[in-house]
Order: sequence, then C-alpha cells, then structure tokens
Amino acid sequence: MSERTPSRRGRVADVLVPVAVDQTYSYRVPAELDLAEGDLVEVPLGTRQAVGAVWEIGEGGGSNLKAVSGRFDIPPLSEKLRAFVDWVARWTLSPRGMVLRMCARAPFAAVEEKPRVGLRRAGPEPKRMTPARARVLAALDGDLAVLKSELAERAACSASVIDSLVDEGTLEAVALPLEPVAGACNPDFAPPELEADQANAAAALIEDVKARGFSVTLLEGVTGSGKTEVYFEAVAQALRDGRQALILMPEIALTAQFLDRFAARFGARPAEWHSGVSPRKRARIWTGVAQGAVKVVAGARSALFLPFGDLAALVVDEEHEAAYKQDDGVSYHARDMAVVRGQIDKAAVILASATPSIESRVNAEQGRYKHLRLGARYGGAKLPSIEAVDLRREPPPRGRWISPPLVTAVGAALAAGEQALLFLNRRGYAPLTLCRACGHRFQCPNCTSWLVEHRFRRALVCHQCGHIERVPQHCPECDNVETLTPCGPGVERLAEEVAKLWPQAKALILSSDFPGGTQRLRDELEAVAHGACDIIIGTQLVAKGHNFPLLSLVGVIDADVGLSNGDPRAAERTFQVLQQVTGRAGRTGRLGRALVQTWQPEHPVIRALISGDAEKFYSEETEQRRRAGLPPFGRLAALIVSGKDRASAENHARALVRTAHALPPNPKWTLAALGGLPRDDEISLLGPAEAPIAVIRGQHRFRLLVRAPKSADLQGFLRALLATAPPERGGVRVTVDVDPQNFM
Repeated sequence: MSERTPSRRGRVADVLVPVAVDQTYSYRVPAELDLAEGDLVEVPLGTRQAVGAVWEIGEGGGSNLKAVSGRFDIPPLSEKLRAFVDWVARWTLSPRGMVLRMCARAPFAAVEEKPRVGLRRAGPEPKRMTPARARVLAALDGDLAVLKSELAERAACSASVIDSLVDEGTLEAVALPLEPVAGACNPDFAPPELEADQANAAAALIEDVKARGFSVTLLEGVTGSGKTEVYFEAVAQALRDGRQALILMPEIALTAQFLDRFAARFGARPAEWHSGVSPRKRARIWTGVAQGAVKVVAGARSALFLPFGDLAALVVDEEHEAAYKQDDGVSYHARDMAVVRGQIDKAAVILASATPSIESRVNAEQGRYKHLRLGARYGGAKLPSIEAVDLRREPPPRGRWISPPLVTAVGAALAAGEQALLFLNRRGYAPLTLCRACGHRFQCPNCTSWLVEHRFRRALVCHQCGHIERVPQHCPECDNVETLTPCGPGVERLAEEVAKLWPQAKALILSSDFPGGTQRLRDELEAVAHGACDIIIGTQLVAKGHNFPLLSLVGVIDADVGLSNGDPRAAERTFQVLQQVTGRAGRTGRLGRALVQTWQPEHPVIRALISGDAEKFYSEETEQRRRAGLPPFGRLAALIVSGKDRASAENHARALVRTAHALPPNPKWTLAALGGLPRDDEISLLGPAEAPIAVIRGQHRFRLLVRAPKSADLQGFLRALLATAPPERGGVRVTVDVDPQNFM
C-alpha cells in the first residue's frame, strides 16, 4: 500500500467489498490519505481487514465511521469498468460484490514468483573436456544467459553435466528478468493475402475500429473460410491506433494452434488468460492491462472482466458455444456481456461463428447487428460431403457401434494415408453399468445420476459431483460375480472396437477425463495436427475450431445424442456441434467426407445437416421460437430452489409461486392468472417441478421457469418476488439464472 498527497478533511468513501453483498459500506477518509473513485483500498470489515474498491466519494464528517486503512499501489478501476460491474449485477441479480470479485481478485491472489536463473560462459574451458561438456559450451549463444533446462535440452545432456561446469567456474549463474506476459505485437509483421470476400469483410471491421464507437458485427463463415484471419485485421487496426483488443475463446487453454497463428500474424503471442495461468502471471497480466502495456489478451470468458483502459476491439470467437455461460456464482453469458462491455467502452464487438446462435442471427436480421458472411472455404477448398447412415437399415454387428459403411470408409481413408475422426459425445467407457442378474444400476450416492464407468481409471465416476468409487467385482445388491455389464458406448469403449478393427492403426482418444490436464490435451492436439496418429476418437472438444490438415473423414457415431431432452435449444445445439465436427474434414484441399450414424434420418436437424441447407434449419427453428415466445422473442429466467431435504425445497418453491401471485399490480409487468393461459404481454410462471437431475451433491432441487415478453421488466419482477418471498431457512437456497442455458 502507498500514500499520496493529503486530502481535504471530512470526506466519506463508499467502498464495495468483493463478498456476497450488493451494498457499499461507508468509511471515513483520513486527512493524510488521498483517495479517488476506483482506488483499491484496505478497510476494516467486522473483525478483519478486507480489500475493497472505492465506488463513490462524498463530503461529510464521518466522525462516527471507521477509517480507510490504506490504499494499494495498484491501478484503480476505471469508471467504465465500475459501470460494467453495476450493469452485470443488475442484469444477473447477483450481488455487486461478487461481480467485483471477478474484476479485482487477480492482483491479490498472486504468490511470490520464483526467480529465473540463467547460465552463461564465465571462465576458461574445463580441465577435462567430454563430448557432453563440449555440446553444452557449443549450445551457448555468445554472452547471453540461458535457462538450465533449455541448455540441457539444446545439448542433449543431463543437468549434472551443466552443474559440473558451474562448479569448475566455466559457467556462472545470473538472474534473469521475469518472462514477459505478452510479446510486442506488430500489426504489420506478416499481413495476410486475403481473398476478395475476406478482404471486404476485413475492411468493414477495420472501419468499425477506426470509428472509435460502439458496433456489433456478426461474422458468419463456413468452417475453414478464414474468419480468424479476418478479425485479426480488426485487432491489427486496434494495435495501429495504440489501443487494446480482447479475443474471447471457449477453450483458449487448448488452442495452441490459435496462438501459433496469432504469433505468425503479429510476431508475438498475446497474453493468455485462463485457469491454467499461474496466479502470479495473472496478477502481472491484470496490471499490464490496466496500465495499457498489454495490448492484446486472448482468454476465457473471465477475461471480459479485465481492467482495459482503451478497448478498441472485442472478439467473441465461436460465439454460439455454451461454454460462454457461467452457471456457478455470478450466472452470466459472456457473449451477451461482451456486447454490453463494448457499448460501455465504445468498442467494436465481433461475434464470429460458422454456426451462429439463433439470438445473434435474429439480431442481425433485425438490423441490431451488422452481418458479414464468408460463404466459401479459403483457397478453394471444398466443404465435405455429408451422408446419413440409417442405423435401422445398416446397423453395426451386435455389441459393436461402428456401422459397416463407416468401417469401409475408415479403411479407405487409412489406405490413402489420411486421418479419420470418430466423434462420440460421451466420456468414459460406458454411461451406465448394471447387473444382468438382478437389474441393479449403479447410481451416485449424492446425485440422481448414473455412474459412468472409466475403465482406464478402473472407477465409476459421477459427472455431476465428481464422486468416484472402484468398480466392484460382484453386484452389491445380489452378490453375483461377473454379472456387471456396461451399457452403451463411451469413447473408451469405442477405442476398444477401433483396436480390433484396425490393429495396425495408431488411435488416440481426445477427452478431458484423461490425466495430464490442459498441457496433455494441447500436446495431443498438436500431435494430431502433425499426423502422429491415424484415427482420432473424440468428444465435443474436437469440434472447437481445431485444424487437422490430414483429416479427410469424420464419422459421427451417434448423431441423436442430445435431441431427445427437454432443452428448448436441443435442436440448435445438436445442429451446431454436428456442423462443427463434420467441418473438420477436408480443410486443407483434401476431399472431405462425413458419415453420420442416426436412428432418425428424417429429423429436421439431420435433414438440414445432410442437405447443407442451414438457412432452412435456422428459418424453421427461429419460427418455432417466435411462436413459443422463447428467446430471442421473449425472455426466460430460472429459479432453482435447493435444500437438504425434498420437502423443504418443494415447500419453499411453492411459497415462491404464492408470493408471485400475491404481488401488487405493477405497470412494468403483468403476471398471468394462476392456472390460466398467459397472453403474449403477460409473465407466466411455470412450476415448481423437480429438476431432471433432482439431486446434486446431496441437494434436492426444484425449478421454476419464468417466461416473459421482451417488453416486461423481468429483473424488476424477480427482485420484487425475492424481496417479498419468505426468508430462506433450514439450508434452503434460491438461485436465479437469467437466460438459462442449462435445463437440467
């Protein structure tokens, strides 16, 4: 903490602290402490000292108030960022303190960073020269210091060889400066050669950045059309203007290819912001962004809350991805909040996708967003041909999952020296294990969900709460031995079948369940791109914009997964993921082909995918949303009531319904009569109903769904309901999710 010049006496600071409260606390500003709005300060809170941000400063005695303890020597939060915090809190009905926590946690979560030590030549050659020592000395680059690990790799020797040279005085250790969090990006390092459609789209985005005003553009282009190169030009213009840019990505931790493409265009990588970045590095990035030293950040959804001072371009890549919605803590959708941040910061917002969300499509059709289209793949590459395999007519053999047509196609791809991708959006070995003798099914003790067998871990795992138990040798219900049977395929089971069908082929499973974390997945994706395997078996993460040059065939094992649940976005999401994953084939000039195994080839999603008529699918799905009053033509909010026992949760949920219908009339909304059919201009309250996954982590869950016309003040209605409702007692908790994406 530091002190500035003394301030005037008699000032009071309203301080917001990053805890689950919506209000600010008033503190007396000491005469010797100069504070400004946005400063990060230390204040007494109860019996402890807490970090907070000065939200407002006013005149007043404040003699009966506790005093601000001090100010941290950290860049303050700008007025724009504070306005963004307030807006997100109002929209999501979250405490402002929790939104502030996402903005200001990084600089205080850092730990001491280990010093970097390098080695350089210091003295004469050693008395005894060995081949390993000679390689070490040859690997040194003049007087420049080199990290020990890097030197050992260059010289292909052990660390002990280097240590012996230090002991003899041939080498010396020197302190190295901290590794920069981002390189100096040069907008003119390697300008691309854009095709006509790309150049026109890039020119439009460049003009938006130059205008220094708020705009939103939907950049829609088929897979492989070069959308990334186009929005890179908007980033380049931001850099030419000396301003900042943010690129949001759903899986930035996995996309090493994207970072390489960025470095090839700009000569350096951007700052990375995701959960895999160390706390100390995150603190340095946060400070660099606030000071304007870090010009470009590529990050996950939380990067939206970084303290940009001069944001010029804000890109949301793969804007349709459900991963942009955060369900825990503050429930927000990063795509929608990016538009708000762009409006507050007067930035050009670019939403990029090959399969845009219906919300973005409708906004573009209604003129709220600009709409740029790239209709062909870069370099004349052809889109893959897509065929349906009707499993009713050509099913796989009993106990197998790959149909005869797909077996033939994979064999042909392997014979041609090309890669094949088998896509199945189910992790593990099997989604259900049961006993053939008594019918016992293995269920999580904490959740109403089946345990998924993970054979490589020899465990049954709950994908809701993370519960793990060993696979038993006998049935716990009837005690029979060797009667436990896995039901259905996961990617691990599919790998077994691949090994039997093509024993000479190198197969690789890409799934987030395997040990090794983010770095392992990055390495494996890089290996696939360089042709290190013949058959890729992957879950949804393989559909997220990766480029596999040798991939010519995609086989979708079960295209019907996700079509039969109660999610109103099920058809849209299934179409998006299938369109994305089939689009991995033939991206570099090879003829691509996709085979889609399905039990219902007549389904509108499958028909649209096979015919390539995405416009018809979007038109039909949009019309269904319009008739039902669902987003983007209406608004939704979910109230999730959870409790330790079923009765208390259900009783509180029913009390919420009674409270809603007892609210006094309000000109900003009209609630439909209980049991009646709502009019188009009325708010309707559906439920309570037990959630599809009724128990998670021991908490019984009931859901209420609030459907409102766009003209209604949905947030105002929810605030009035929660303020009037009975207090939460006995462990009951109510969570609000505005614009829910998950209906489980």
